[in-house]
Amino acid sequence: MTANRTADTALGIERSILGQPWRWRATSADMGSDTLAPDDLVTQLLLARGVTRDELDRHRSPTLRGFMPDPSIFRDMDAAAARIADAVEAKEAITIFGDYDVDGATSAALLVRLLRALDVPVGAYIPDRLMEGYGPSGAALVKIGEAGSRLVVTVDCGAQAFDAIAEAKAAGVEVIIVDHHQCATTLPQALAVVNPNRLDEAPDAAGHGNLAAVGVAFLLGAALLRTLRARGFFSRRAEPALIDLLDLVALGTVADVAQLTGFNRALVTQGLKIMARRGNIGLSALMDAARLTKPPSASDMGFALGPRINAGGRVGKSDLGVRLLTTSDPQEAADIAAELNRLNEERRAIEAAVLDEALAASAACANAPVALVSGAGWHPGVIGIVAGRLKEKLHRPAIVIAVDEEGVGKGSGRSISGVDLGAAILAAKESGLLVAGGGHAMAAGLTVDAAKLDALGAFLNERLARDVERASGEKSLLIDAVLAPRGISPDWCAAIESAGPYGAGWPAPRVATGPVRIIESGVVGTDHLRLIVAGEDGGRFKAIAFRSAESELGQTLLHTRGNRKLWLAGRAKRDDWGSRPAAELHLEDAAWAD
Repeated sequence: MTANRTADTALGIERSILGQPWRWRATSADMGSDTLAPDDLVTQLLLARGVTRDELDRHRSPTLRGFMPDPSIFRDMDAAAARIADAVEAKEAITIFGDYDVDGATSAALLVRLLRALDVPVGAYIPDRLMEGYGPSGAALVKIGEAGSRLVVTVDCGAQAFDAIAEAKAAGVEVIIVDHHQCATTLPQALAVVNPNRLDEAPDAAGHGNLAAVGVAFLLGAALLRTLRARGFFSRRAEPALIDLLDLVALGTVADVAQLTGFNRALVTQGLKIMARRGNIGLSALMDAARLTKPPSASDMGFALGPRINAGGRVGKSDLGVRLLTTSDPQEAADIAAELNRLNEERRAIEAAVLDEALAASAACANAPVALVSGAGWHPGVIGIVAGRLKEKLHRPAIVIAVDEEGVGKGSGRSISGVDLGAAILAAKESGLLVAGGGHAMAAGLTVDAAKLDALGAFLNERLARDVERASGEKSLLIDAVLAPRGISPDWCAAIESAGPYGAGWPAPRVATGPVRIIESGVVGTDHLRLIVAGEDGGRFKAIAFRSAESELGQTLLHTRGNRKLWLAGRAKRDDWGSRPAAELHLEDAAWAD
């Protein structure tokens, strides 16, 4: 059932076990309860996520036709498409230079597959994380040119590669930059810089600043095909179906935690349909390795497929992801998928060790707005994941820096909503505190001299203190609906699926349920709290709080005994592990009901 939204406070809870108020995601005024049918759950969810009434139909079934912008609104897009079209017609060799994460791998794979379909000699270059670091280097670009490719397209990197692009230009190598990271006031001397986060973008293009790099690459692909079509290129041959590459776009978008609103939501919605067909041999092999037997969801991309592709760049060979996503050989695909699966297990072990040390080190900055920790010998391939874990536990921006034997620190940061970490890192670079750095609002990377770590911490704390305080002060748990305990069911999970896909910026519905009593409690896996609870209506279900057994919430619930009653809040998820479908609550908070 959906609760009455006449008050902002949900269930009267002003302070939960985690010390936060529970608020309705939308009030009765937002929901238009006087005209809204009470059983139209999807409409309620869409309105609660900011969709206006006249936009409901478009958002109910997001399509490319309904959301895709004209690629030409982006600066340099037409120039980039024209130059690549020239190369296509001349069958000129092109190299796609990608980042080593999922967004970089999918962006590179998309352009490689598209250009192969156009019979262009194309290759991919992915730098080694440990030996070469992030982004293009002048040496790498010159080497690519000497090998015969005088046109390089960088994807998911390049926005800050001033020296490298200048060196390539001097050597006669043309570079097109396709990126989404924040730009400085000046741009590299590339042939074209296609990036919705350019500071000189017009408002209609800048409005797509939440695109992952793979989304920008998809638009470049559309612009390229349009250019070739206008030149009559397809009068003598079939035009590649760009839509068939949407599985790559969906994977990169979700894995890069891009906001699943507007055009991104359409890309992922349609991409999931393409992925379900298993037309990409490499992706199909990876789904088999991850034991995904049903059509994948956005959650599967974020937690099963993405981490495995990332594992190659983090602790293995950086080009494994691109090779997997572009191969046409089933045996090669199976072999690479198995290797990525093995590397992902190795990554988990390394991550756990670094996380333990990072948590211990964070005690020294317990009261700082930004948790900046560093350690000698930490594996740079896992620092981004550890930064994310640290942010989740500390509820503030976190930066984790691995310092090598030469005193050079490679860092990765993750932020909280309302705190633009990428802009702060760019400002630190411009202030001379960093060797290199950049990113976007929620994530950033950097290179720093270990001697400047204290100064960097002071700079970031001073710059972000007010934003962190404001974001923390506004923290509350937003509730979409209240369900009776019996309502935590597979039917509820099925009913809300059509309002998805869910992810960053388009959160899955959060429900409150209760009052319930804890029947069983315990710790499972790595720091996961597991509960069996029962309600007064006879409803009984499982709840699990991931990585929370040692937290205040976990310890409180583990030691709750007797008939004390609780309200629980979290996301209801379908559980297909048993002999028949069930539902469980992924617990985020709790409050006393007595």
